[in-house]
Amino acid sequence: DVQLQASGGGLVQAGGSLRLSCAASGFTFDDYAMCWFRQAPGKEREGVSCISGGDGSTYYANSVKGRFAISTDNAKNTVTLQMNSLKPEDTAVYYCAAARIPSAFMLVAIIAGRFDYWGQGTLVTVSS
Repeated sequence: DVQLQASGGGLVQAGGSLRLSCAASGFTFDDYAMCWFRQAPGKEREGVSCISGGDGSTYYANSVKGRFAISTDNAKNTVTLQMNSLKPEDTAVYYCAAARIPSAFMLVAIIAGRFDYWGQGTLVTVSS
């Protein structure tokens, strides 16, 4: 049974940091791209960052480049999103997702939102 369990959201002041984690079970990380999406109230879902469990390739949305860092611990089947220099516009529900695709298809999958598995969201609130 596949599960994605996201954690680490909370309330932080602008300029602060949070670390989100997504623990996966029921599949092997090596074959999947692991991604974080977010959705703010009244806005469309946005692909924030992805990492290939196979070759470690990464993707970052322009809005988070230089501030967020994604990493995996394949032995623990965990993907982490370190979020620094947070801004009020980063406020959203963050979701982790998994797609069984090679890294070359990560961007296509993000745009299409076609992922095999989704975790429950974790709320990140950044106060000004």
